[in-house]
Amino acid sequence: MKLTVRKCLIAAVAALTIGSARADEGMWLLQLMKQQNSIDMMKKQGLKLEADALYNPNGVSLKDAVGIFGGGCTGEIISPEGLILTNHHCGYDAIQQHSSVEHDYLTDGFWAMNRNEELPTSVRDLLKLLPNVTVTEHGQILVQGKPVSKILVDGKDFFSNNPEMASKSLPGKIVDKVQVIDQSSEVDRLTGFDNAHLHITIKI
Repeated sequence: MKLTVRKCLIAAVAALTIGSARADEGMWLLQLMKQQNSIDMMKKQGLKLEADALYNPNGVSLKDAVGIFGGGCTGEIISPEGLILTNHHCGYDAIQQHSSVEHDYLTDGFWAMNRNEELPTSVRDLLKLLPNVTVTEHGQILVQGKPVSKILVDGKDFFSNNPEMASKSLPGKIVDKVQVIDQSSEVDRLTGFDNAHLHITIKI
């Protein structure tokens, strides 16, 4: 009996020692770095930046490189060409769209070694990343809850009032800028009704 109690005590002490040795891992809250002394721990591990360079609510800091998209997901912009790091579940829909029976990217992952190996994405995929833009499971595009009626490319209607087909067909690489124009119809302006028809103009 005494031997069993002794073994349990040794195991408990070992577990506490291992746990305390790794207590600095996990999620650090940037806005509490100074209070939690986490900035000091990071500097001991080689960080050269000051706390305000990482997180400054009143100025420019590293926090400004963190984008929020896809209903609350975060991602870090790590290249001047817009390469973003994010969690697997945040890119689940896009990964699923590119997957097939032959290429199960959800399970196996994918790594493009150069730009030519990148998998193409559509305008629809890009629109999903924009704030206040929702793309339903049927492909309908909503901006602030209002349906989009047209997608214009170089000022011309693409796919004749079928924004669902246009967003699916247009390759994402042609997009330089997305502009949302809220234009009320003549009837709306005369009657005072707020049934605005939204037009997305894509400048390339």
